[in-house]
Amino acid sequence: MPEHFHFGTHPRHGFAATATANMPAHLADWFLTREQFEPVPGGSGLYRLSNPEQDGQRRARQAVQDLRRHEYGVQADYTLDPALTPGPPRRAARHGLTGRRSRIAQAAATHSSQRPPASGTSPGARPIPPQPSYAPTVGMVRSAGPGRSG
Repeated sequence: MPEHFHFGTHPRHGFAATATANMPAHLADWFLTREQFEPVPGGSGLYRLSNPEQDGQRRARQAVQDLRRHEYGVQADYTLDPALTPGPPRRAARHGLTGRRSRIAQAAATHSSQRPPASGTSPGARPIPPQPSYAPTVGMVRSAGPGRSG
């Protein structure tokens, strides 16, 4: 498979990508900008990851994976290649919040001894009247006084 993109780290621009001669420039620009890379000023064909401080390594690895999924040939540095290395460690969830959510879920799932179980109706609901055992007849009602008739 011919290579279409190269991904790596640049000393000045951080996570960077370039397209090879096998990739038309307009398509490379389209793909890389959708993967959150921006052209480096100077027209050198080099792209840098925008906001690399916001989980940059994971986002660069995701771009490599996405382009490969579209069947493009991608050469990447060892640390940015998801096929060669495990991803960066995920930030651990705050244990206080996780524990609190767990306690709330557990409390919601248990029955309280302080309140009796709810009956089938809510306090403001009216009961449904029973079905009559006879078939009601509806007749024509006439008014006794003057007025319009329907």
